Parts: sequence; structure tokens; C-alpha cells
Amino acid sequence: MILIKTKGYSIISDWLAAKGNQPFAFQEETWQHIIEKRSGLVNAPTGCGKTYSIFLGAIIDFINNHSTDYKTKQKNGLQLLWITPLRALAKDIGRAMQEVIVELDMKWEIGIRNGDTEISERQKQKRQMPEVLIITPESMQLLLAQKHYPDFFKTLKIIAVDEWHELLGSKRGVQVELAISRLVALNKLQAGSRKLQVWGISATIGNLEQAREVLLSPLSMWRGEGGEVVTAEIKKKIEIESLIPDEIETYPWAGHIGIKLVHKVIPIIEQSTTTLIFINTRGMSEQWYQGILNAAPELAGAIALHHGSVELELRSWIEENLHTGKLKVVVCTSSLDLGVDFRPVETVIQVGSPKGVSRFLQRAGRSGHQPDATSKIYFLPTHSLELVEAAALKEATEKRFIEDREPRILCFDVLIQYLSTLAISDGFNQEELYKEIISTHCYSEITEDEWHQLLQFITAGGIALQQYDDFKKVEIINGMYKINNRRMAMRHRMNIGTIVGEPMMKVKFISGGFIGAVEEWFVSRLQPGNVFTLAGRNLEFVMIKDMTVLVRKSNSQKSMVPSWQGSRMPLSAKLGFMLRKKFDEAADLSKSLLKGKTCDELTVLKPLFELQQYLSHIPKENELLIEQIETKDGYHLFVFPFEGRLVHEAIAAILAYRISQITPITFSLAMNDYSFELLSDQPIPVDDSNVYELFSPNNLLNDIHKSVNSSEMARRKFREIAVIGGLIFQGLPGQQKKARHIQASASLLYNVFAEYDPNNLLLRQAHNEVMEQEMQEARLRNMLERIQKGNIIITFPKRLTPFCFPVKVDSLRQDLSSEKLEDRVKRMQMQLEK
Repeated sequence: MILIKTKGYSIISDWLAAKGNQPFAFQEETWQHIIEKRSGLVNAPTGCGKTYSIFLGAIIDFINNHSTDYKTKQKNGLQLLWITPLRALAKDIGRAMQEVIVELDMKWEIGIRNGDTEISERQKQKRQMPEVLIITPESMQLLLAQKHYPDFFKTLKIIAVDEWHELLGSKRGVQVELAISRLVALNKLQAGSRKLQVWGISATIGNLEQAREVLLSPLSMWRGEGGEVVTAEIKKKIEIESLIPDEIETYPWAGHIGIKLVHKVIPIIEQSTTTLIFINTRGMSEQWYQGILNAAPELAGAIALHHGSVELELRSWIEENLHTGKLKVVVCTSSLDLGVDFRPVETVIQVGSPKGVSRFLQRAGRSGHQPDATSKIYFLPTHSLELVEAAALKEATEKRFIEDREPRILCFDVLIQYLSTLAISDGFNQEELYKEIISTHCYSEITEDEWHQLLQFITAGGIALQQYDDFKKVEIINGMYKINNRRMAMRHRMNIGTIVGEPMMKVKFISGGFIGAVEEWFVSRLQPGNVFTLAGRNLEFVMIKDMTVLVRKSNSQKSMVPSWQGSRMPLSAKLGFMLRKKFDEAADLSKSLLKGKTCDELTVLKPLFELQQYLSHIPKENELLIEQIETKDGYHLFVFPFEGRLVHEAIAAILAYRISQITPITFSLAMNDYSFELLSDQPIPVDDSNVYELFSPNNLLNDIHKSVNSSEMARRKFREIAVIGGLIFQGLPGQQKKARHIQASASLLYNVFAEYDPNNLLLRQAHNEVMEQEMQEARLRNMLERIQKGNIIITFPKRLTPFCFPVKVDSLRQDLSSEKLEDRVKRMQMQLEK
């Protein structure tokens, strides 16, 4: 591309040069596209200046158009709308942008609008929009719910969607698609010479081209523009090092090692300026925080704990002190996954499986957050078999073998919410809006019949609810669909969003001061005097008052750690594939060692692999291993597809059903990310004569419905859909309805639709989402087809093997406390190692 060196470009280049920097080629390419009014997607490694590629492009374009007065010109109206998935990102991005504006001596205002923004600031923005507005998807929808909202966007030139890879594939991403379709349509109406541009910023994902297509779908339909993909040809150096346990157990079990390796973590913390320690769950992050403090008390005051249930004020303090380098170590969850710029962070430690390659790379990129810096990440296994995963992650990183993010299709609940949002602002014309809706990727296949069903649903309650006035929200006045009822409008504004979690209760000291939040179900189990841990503090439960949990500090050494009902992250398909490759290497470990082709992680596991091979078999990449073992507990069938917990949960139920068609038999099931277990009190009739038929993809959908209580799963999924679609009001702030009341309301609605409106779109969506997300039907089918093309190896070990031991332990967890479980496992290990 030939770069046109305009006045704006020269000013920005001089500014960068004065700081000892120069633009990267991908940044210059993006600037040129922006000058030429094109749209697109920027793809670059973390910490390489993706933000500047678009923000400075907007500045250059502005200077080019106002070359004589760009420094003095103020109150220019909204120029750049910056949509970001995280509130924490907004503050950091705003700070970086403000520094540029100050140093360029421009009069631009940088505004932030999210759930934390003061009412006075929002009112100020309504009166005079800042030149840059940084906003979350939910706050963007709330902006569209304002009267006369088109006026806010009359001067808008660029929409930038940050971390698009994170939003893609979620309902929040669908919110963004709808908002873009509306703003593109408004731009068409307001016209003039202003041509709205849409830009996405994305880390590397497997389906980058599709990510661009989804983001720019409205532009493709209205203008025939495909858009550009600008890729940074920057090879970000990532160092991955595994922390090897001093002793490799030949009978591993999940979660056992983890915290016991804290002595290996302390020296890493001491050697680094700042370290982030990523833990997969909030409950385990609380335990790690305490574990590190117990091992290194001198870190008190220099260590912090960051997760979504820690009070916002404390989280903000942690982020600020991370940025300034005042903290030595922060234990965190996915709350710090995304692009906040913490320059002092030198090192990242990943505890346990990250479940996916892209998440691992994202976390690695938190360290060395500069283009020329090396990202350093340590992998700390929670059981010895996870070292195979570390080896798989290393190879996947080297080969850039990264997961796709599949876009969502036909999310009717989000569309119903969006229609109500437009109806409480200026209203909408259904024929015009339909054209906008089908311009998005998510709703490109919606039929006119489905569209009219939705309109009938919001105006008359649909077929099943037409007798209830509460569901007749929207009126048609002179061809415009509007909500005029103030109570309904207020309720809708309070429930805009697509994140539906368990009801949370704030935790506060009796003496004053909020600490964080825990889920209602956890609080319901507490008795006065019980001690639990939150935000790294031991707290004694006193009472509940005004939907707030009142506590006092406790010096008790024993405490309960809250668990949160967060979504389970299964092993990704790409990481599962690499894992099977590594087990293939392990099967020929002796040959690999002789050729010097294996890695440290597999080498240290040699005793475990030798025992596995002696007792059973190590499956190659094209093999499925099945172990049939008899113990005093009964007859076990262990299967090792390495496809992730959700797929294993589905195939275990299907297999149990198919075997029960051969002979009357009952099973108990257990599964983890590597394998699953069927346990029965009678021999399990699986052998070479029927095993391929049992793992056949034929009649898969039919067998899923017969083997799994898909109706009950759909009923629970419908709760989320009903809340997003506005059928259930969750309550006013501080007066949220209890989870069981919301579920009861959802179940009642589900039953009404199932009986009186079986073709209801929300009902259909609930069943589809169960198949796609809970059952992962496409991945399940791919797995069965792969198995049919490969070899199935059935072995009959005389005792439990290293591979089946972890899932056997998982099956015991539901019946035993953690202390009793550890004792039981030790006894089992001693018996097996005799």
C-alpha cells in the first residue's frame, strides 16, 4: 500500500519520534484505510499498539480535515465510538487516549459511559457528547433507549469494537451487531459527505475472516463493502516454562498438586517486578491468595486478589497499583484476561489447564505488554497428567493453532430486548427495521414469518400470553411501535443486558465498608458465626439486613471458601487435538527420546507412561482407548476421547442408553476433560463385536433426546432466555428476586409455551442452545465420525491405571469432603502401588 503522508500523518509521526518511537507497518496501513474511508479488522499480538492503529487514525483524519484549527477546535460532537467488553479496559484506554490528546495540545474530550459512570457525567454527555466515547455493549443499548438518540450520532465517523474476538460468539456480540446495524442505517439517513466506518480490534483467532464478515455485515449489505483485514507481521516472542513437581505421581488426580507447588512460585515472584497468577475459579483464587501469604508473609501489602466478586472500588485500586508497579503479585481469574495495559507485569503463572490455546496466549500477553518485550508464562499443573497439556500448549503456540469463535445465530431473546429498547426511545417502523435486522450476520436468515411472530409477541403476548396485559408491552401508534407505559420502560432499562447469573448479595462490614459479593445460594447455607473467605479476608457471618450480608473480621484459621456457579470451561477442540498428538508421542516415548524429539514434560512423565503401557495401552492419535476394569465398587468402563467435559457428559449418557438397549442395565456416570466412566453392578456388554456400532453417529439426535433429559436442560436454559427477552423481571436494585422464584417463573412460562404454543421461537431457541452449547452436538458428531475412521482399542487391566485414576477420583468427589477425599485417595494410591 502506498502511504499518503498527509499533515495529520506528519504530526503523529513527529509526536511518536519525539518519544523515541515510530509507527509499525500495520498501524500505517490502518491509518491509510481510515483516511480513505474504508472499514476493517485489525489483528495484532497483545501489547503491539492495536489501540493506536485506530485511535491515531481518527486523530490523523480529524487533523487532515481541520488542518488550521485542529488544536483550538472544540465541541466537535462524537467522532469516535469505542465499544469495549470490560469496564476495567475503559479506564485504561481512556487514560492512554487522554495522554495523546494532552501531548498534541488538542481540545478533544474523552468520555466513558458504563455502569460505573456517575449520573451527572451521563447528563453532561447528553448535553454535549465528547469527541471519544468509550462504552460497553450494555451501555450502548441504554444509549439507544434515550429519546432523540440519533442526535448523539450526527457527527460520528468511526465505530471501533475492541477485543472483538472476545465478544464474537456471545450474546453481547449480538448486541454489538444490532447497534452497528442501527448506526449504519442512521448514517444512511443523515447522509451528507460523512461515511461511517466500522473497525474491529482482535487478537488472533482461527476464523479471522469470518470475524470480519460478522462485524461488517451491515456495510456489506448496504454498501457492498467487504472491508479489510490488517494483520501485524510482528512475531511476539513467548517463553513457556512448566513447573515440574519434585515427585511425579503415577496415579494423578485433579487439583491435588496445585497449591503444594507454592514453594516453586515464591522464587518466581521474588525475581519478577510484578507477577500475575491466573486461577480458573474464584474459589481457588481465594485459596491461592491465602497459600502465598502463608508461604511468604513478607508479601503482605504487596499482594492482591482480583476477581469479579471483589468490590469494584478495591478492584479499581488493584488495577491502578498494577499500572504504577506498586504491587508485587496479583492472584486473579479471567477478570484480568483482556487488554488492560499493565506495563510492570514481567511474568504470568497459569495454574491448571487454561482449557484453550487462545486463552493461554491472551494470558501470556499480559506480561511483556510492549512490542519488543518477551512474554513469559509459567504453567503450573494441578495434577501430573496436565504436563501433557503443557506440552500440547507449547506446540499449539508455536504453530499458531488457535480456536475459532463461532458467531451466534438467531438469538430471538436478544432481538426481543432490542425491539423493546428502540420502542422506549423514539419507536420504530417495523418494515424499515426488518431491513436493518437482516443486514446483521446473526439475523440474516430470519424469515418474515418469524419476524411477525416476534412483533406479535411484543405487542399482544403471542399465542399463549395474549390474556395477560404485562406481556402487551408495545403499542402501534401511526405505524410506529412504541412503549409509552413509564413503568414498563423503567423495568426494561433496568434489565438491559445479556449476562444472566445467579443473584448476588453484597458483603459489608457491620462497621461499614463493602468487601465484595457472594451468590445468594451460598449465603442461604450460612449460620451466624460461620466463617468464610472473600477478597482474601476471613469474615464471620453475622446477619442479613436489607439484602446485604453483614460480617465482622475473624481471626479463625478455618474458613469456608465460597464457590460461584460460573460456567464450566471445557477443553477446546483444538487443544484436545494437540493433546491426542502428544499422547501419540508418549506411546513411542522411547523412540522419541532416542531421536531427541520429545519435550521435558513428556520425559518426566516416563514412569507414568511405562506403567500405563504395562497395565493397558497409550492411545495413538487415531485410536480410542476403552478400559474395562472390575473392582469391589463394580464393573467400570473407562473411555478416553480427550474431547472436553461437555462432550464426554453427552457421549456417556448416549453410550449408557445404547448399552441399555442391548441388555437391561443401570449406570452411574463420571467425566472430566480427558475421559469418562460408566460404572455398573453387572458386567458391561461392550466388545469388538458391537463397539463401533455403540460409537456410531447414526441416529445421534434421536439418541440424545432419549438418553439425556434435554427437556429439563432446555427448561433451565429457558430461564436465561426469558430474563433476556424481558418475560421475567428480576427486581429493582437491592430488591432482586430469589433464584428459585425466577426459576419457578421461567418453568411456568416454559410449561405454558410447551402446551399452548409449541412453535414458540424462544422455546425453539432454548432447545437449540442446549444442543449447541450444553451438548456441543457438532463437536460430538465430529468425534464419533473420527472414531469410526480410526481404531478402537479395548483392554482389560487387572487394576486401575494412571489414565483412569483421575476420573475415578472425580466420581468420589460428590460423596466426600475434600479432607476425607484426600485420605481415601492416598489409601487407593498405596494399594495400587503395592
